[in-house]
Amino acid sequence: MKNIIFIISIFLSFSALSAQEKVKSIFDIARSGTVAEVKELIKQDPDIINKTNENGFSTLILACYRGNTPVAEFLITHVKNINYASGEGTALTASVFKGDKNLTQKLLENKADPNIADTNGITPLIYAVQSQNKEIVELLLKNKANKTLSDKQGKTIFEYALFSKNQDIINLLKN
Repeated sequence: MKNIIFIISIFLSFSALSAQEKVKSIFDIARSGTVAEVKELIKQDPDIINKTNENGFSTLILACYRGNTPVAEFLITHVKNINYASGEGTALTASVFKGDKNLTQKLLENKADPNIADTNGITPLIYAVQSQNKEIVELLLKNKANKTLSDKQGKTIFEYALFSKNQDIINLLKN
């Protein structure tokens, strides 16, 4: 009888482990899941969308970086701090880095700060200039991105533009 109970308890332990392995983390869902999955986890823990992973990334940053637009749009209006910054920047930095104009616009419409830099002093505007994305440069400038900021090495946004040799972007920054 003891052997049967022991075997059953081992089986139940393995079953519980298998079930846990199948559960996606909020960070996995932010990267490639659905809004329905996010809402389900919020039912269990309303603050789960405001947590950060072991690398300091928020769910919103991950959704923006991975291009998971439906989840990112949901998180934009539900997270406590749209301007949370990891060492590599904010959700706005991620959307600019990925060249996603629509997501960048939605973040800016919801009070994302275009002047928050990463640990190297790189702002979303610098990333837009580096990638020579004129539309996003214009969008950031229209939303009060400070074109006089410089990175931690003292390199200005205008210097980044000169290095790119993109005359349209240089002209945007001159005005």
